[in-house]
Amino acid sequence: MPAAVVDARLFSLAMLTLVACSSSSSPTMMTRAQLLDPQACQGCHPDQYSQWSGSMHAYSSKDPVFRAMNQRGQRETSGQLGPFCVKCHAPMAVHEGATTDGLNLDQLPEQLHGVTCFFCHSVASVDGVHNNPLTLASDNVLRGSFADPLVAGRSHLADYSALIDRQTAASASMCGACHDIQAPPGGNIERTFQEWQATAFPAVLGNTCAQCHMPQSTELVAVAKVPNAPLRRAHDHSSPGVDVALTDFPNKPEQLNLVQASLNPTLQTAICVERFAGGSKVSLIVDNAAAGHSFPSGSAQDRRAWFELTAYVASNVVYSSGAVPAGTPVVSSPDPDLWLLRDCMFDGTGAQVDMFWQAASYEGNALPAIVTFDISSPDFYLGHKQRYFPPSGSPITTPDRITLKVHVTPIGLDVLDDLIASGDLDAGLRGLMPTFDVGDTLEWTPDAGTHTYVDRDTGGLVFCATTTSLNVQADKFPAPVKTHCSP
Repeated sequence: MPAAVVDARLFSLAMLTLVACSSSSSPTMMTRAQLLDPQACQGCHPDQYSQWSGSMHAYSSKDPVFRAMNQRGQRETSGQLGPFCVKCHAPMAVHEGATTDGLNLDQLPEQLHGVTCFFCHSVASVDGVHNNPLTLASDNVLRGSFADPLVAGRSHLADYSALIDRQTAASASMCGACHDIQAPPGGNIERTFQEWQATAFPAVLGNTCAQCHMPQSTELVAVAKVPNAPLRRAHDHSSPGVDVALTDFPNKPEQLNLVQASLNPTLQTAICVERFAGGSKVSLIVDNAAAGHSFPSGSAQDRRAWFELTAYVASNVVYSSGAVPAGTPVVSSPDPDLWLLRDCMFDGTGAQVDMFWQAASYEGNALPAIVTFDISSPDFYLGHKQRYFPPSGSPITTPDRITLKVHVTPIGLDVLDDLIASGDLDAGLRGLMPTFDVGDTLEWTPDAGTHTYVDRDTGGLVFCATTTSLNVQADKFPAPVKTHCSP
């Protein structure tokens, strides 16, 4: 962009900020064109703008993986994919008629990129359950979560909406509009909202999406930096999930830290050992205790989460599963015992497919979320998944130490390799995809195995190590043994 154009734009924004945050009791109201631009919001809402600007909502149309998938999908469907992807990744660009397929995003103004302030705060109704069925208002009123919006000294009209209020179930329906996705052939390829609806979190605790992903401040602050603004509890607009920015983008270190912090408390795990005369039987118990939906969730066909278990005698490894060398796609592992969590997609004939626009159905083995908090209900323990290593339950050499690590990669390296091979993704981005560890490494030793239960089949005493409140004596349900898509 020429320097003169940049200077003119900065001057325009500076003047807009002066108007928006004027000490006058009757500032000039912003026009619709001004309201469309997220940068116009930062003058009065600098904290919220800063948080949003480093979020995946802001990055959604810049994301090179999204770009690559959309480009390939448009090509392989001869354009029939249309606005399917961009409706959620750049909804204002679609709403304003600036794109029909997302292939021209580089030619569009910045205010039409990403999931913008204007888009979320202009939603008037939710008219469906997936693929962005949101209707925007045309009144230039920005909706918020406060029943008593500021009247004097404001530069735009404001009103309350339950769709923006993190305390209401209606707000989850607005989030769910883009976080439940049905592929054109009919496969429900993203089901985060459906998953949340089936859990105990909304029914018992009243938890909504924003209560986890947009936490409130503990102190009262001026949400709008304008004279006489009331003090309120602000909510964070960083909205961490598991996806991250791969290219240069604001707040990248903070984003990684937020993702890590959100992942750490998600699972409760235990390593269990039952000793026999000829060896020991080893198992894991895993419970998805903190996610308000399945783990992993979202585009689970592209997620890769797996368990790395290593058993030692002294310093010698006597058994290992899930140890995948850095830079190697986990799906390429020859490990027959690998416990891998992912979705598999199939076309109308039942053949496995790798790209969402081909998906007519799916199979998943994600860890389910809690469906009740009533510990007297047998349903409380449905999420207690147990997996033996090896899956047959055959004994291994009795170890004196076992370690467990849980890994998750937002987008599998095999998915990136596929997009690179098709010429749609820059190969240099492959090495930038992080793999997170979910919580700390868990270690079992005879001294740490203080939680016990009696095996129903053998009658033997099983010694478990856990650093959480996981009840190892409770009912346990076998985890699916098949973790790969191919027959």
